[in-house]
Amino acid sequence: MTAAPLTTDPRSRYRIEPTVLQALRSPRILTREILAGLVVAIALIPEAIAFSIIAGVDPRLGLFSSFIMAVAISFLGGRPAMITAATGAIALVIAPVAREHGMDYFIATVLLGGAIQVVLALLGVAKLMRFIPRSVMVGFVNALAILIFVSQVPQLIGVPWMVYPLVVVGLLIMYLMPRLTRVVPAPLVAIVLLTGAAVVFGIAVPTVGDQGALPESLPQLFLPNVPLTWETLGIIFPFAAAMAVVGLLESLMTAKLVDEITDTHSRKTREAWGQGVANILSGAFGGMGGCAMIGQTMINVKASGARTRISTFLAGVFLLILVLALGDVVAVIPMAALVAVMIVVSVATFDWHSIRLATLRRMSKSETLVMVVTVAITVWTHNLALGVGAGVVAAMILFARRVAHFTTVTREVIADDLGDIARYTVDGELFFASSNDLTTQFAYTHDPARVVIDMSHSHVWDASTVAALDAIHTKYAHLGTVVTIEGMNEATIRFHQRLSGELGAAH
Repeated sequence: MTAAPLTTDPRSRYRIEPTVLQALRSPRILTREILAGLVVAIALIPEAIAFSIIAGVDPRLGLFSSFIMAVAISFLGGRPAMITAATGAIALVIAPVAREHGMDYFIATVLLGGAIQVVLALLGVAKLMRFIPRSVMVGFVNALAILIFVSQVPQLIGVPWMVYPLVVVGLLIMYLMPRLTRVVPAPLVAIVLLTGAAVVFGIAVPTVGDQGALPESLPQLFLPNVPLTWETLGIIFPFAAAMAVVGLLESLMTAKLVDEITDTHSRKTREAWGQGVANILSGAFGGMGGCAMIGQTMINVKASGARTRISTFLAGVFLLILVLALGDVVAVIPMAALVAVMIVVSVATFDWHSIRLATLRRMSKSETLVMVVTVAITVWTHNLALGVGAGVVAAMILFARRVAHFTTVTREVIADDLGDIARYTVDGELFFASSNDLTTQFAYTHDPARVVIDMSHSHVWDASTVAALDAIHTKYAHLGTVVTIEGMNEATIRFHQRLSGELGAAH
């Protein structure tokens, strides 16, 4: 009996089940997706309003942006079930434009930022995700969990005392509900029960309506009135470029996180240009732009169990229905209910295994340090992009330092008919970190008139190594010593021949 051959169709790698068609045919899955979308929509409202305030624009812009981007990415994105909407990271990046230059320049920045994202996607920026180490990813997840929790703290300070029992009850509901049934998402049950209790018993606590005004009309096409000049480009381009990079990094990192949670693969390049198009559409209707929302994505995927584009699409649709048709109902939802939801999300998101003593003992110190750097920079700056960037740089430095110590040079003196020969065997990868002290490992004045450098166990990766080999040859030449380099592989020979003697004076 022969085993069935493995499929070679690359498209199967990205087939994520259940598909939209499968969900539409299954009442159980469809119900889960609908309810998940409703929960996310409710959670989006206060966040979108808060991010609008951070950006210094009308709260309606954040809500419109969230609606447009969620609906657009449900069709265009490469990661099903991921939520895209107005975010704090984007708000922080482009806030100075609204404050210093007004709304027209602000919207122009959003449009340009989306266009830059599309260009970066076409250039293959998503492929750079392979260079993000696992330790950075773990740090990203842990920092995200901390930031989600910290963002709820203001809702727990200086508030009526009844907020605290409501939060506790919400936490208990979400802890116990999944043990009884998973048909209805626990966050939705908590929101409905706490809202009902607050209304029935007249409990005076902060509500969603206290966060800002809700829109009363549909978003309209908006074209920014800015001069098409180099001066305008000079004003908006730095902010648009920063928005594009930050948005893509957060979105692609979130997509990778969802991939790991759901044990599936998603199309990162499609997600990248989908984010860009969604931002362009958001700007075209007067929205503030955004990117993947990690907290809401975790609510959708982890807390509610959604897996398809239906939940993302309905999150946007429900958001619009809630703020336009049911604005009065949404306004009475106590913030305590949403705080409880986000606390559960933060606890579920944190990788507790990564900080267990047994894990820390097994992990190398460099891996742990990279995770700590990522968490520390992210929490300190409240910018996930900066934290990930710092983590990647730290990982690169520590990796280069570790690999540099794997290079060894051994010396032996052998005799033949013509006299003694000093034979050096170089073992390891040679690049700037490992080859900088290569010149110090030769006994120039003590060596006989002939020297052989055996490189059959090494590989030359950069110009620094070629320069080091030139320096060694020059030092021996000054002493009248004949040097022979042997054992180079073909790639090293070509690289060495192209650069040797062309890098300036050797020292």
